[in-house]
Amino acid sequence: MNCAGVVIPGRIDNTTDEDWDKTMNVNVKGVFLMSKYVILEMLKEKSGIIVNVSSSVAIKGVKDRSAYTASKGAVLALTKSMAADYIDQNIRVNCVCPGTTETPSLIDRISAFKDPEQARKDFIDRQPMGRLGKPSEIARAILFVADDEVSFMNGAAIIIDGGMTI
Repeated sequence: MNCAGVVIPGRIDNTTDEDWDKTMNVNVKGVFLMSKYVILEMLKEKSGIIVNVSSSVAIKGVKDRSAYTASKGAVLALTKSMAADYIDQNIRVNCVCPGTTETPSLIDRISAFKDPEQARKDFIDRQPMGRLGKPSEIARAILFVADDEVSFMNGAAIIIDGGMTI
């Protein structure tokens, strides 16, 4: 499972080259490198399952997150490419696209705002269900796509975002 990410706010006009590169290195290159070396082992076994964690912003962009949105879109596209490349070797690759989830990272980012209460409200307001996702909900989606009982699933994106993309 590839689950790593940095979120650096910014639009194209105010994102520095350094912030762009850091975002792409962590969010995309990390998936590439981990997958590359895991797949080499999976090819020996002629089977395996990889689950990449992208984001609902790969489906629906949000303001002030250009690099993050682009990086998570790349993870989604890479998932589909890997699924096509390794289907004949019985290696499945799927993707989970969470919405805003109450993780330690999000809690830290909210705490850094001038008005953390308002920031939390703003994050919740992006979710049509009126709440943040729970890490356990995302974990269950990951377990679902990794389950051998759904072995017909390959190259899929499971969107678990509280309705953010509808």
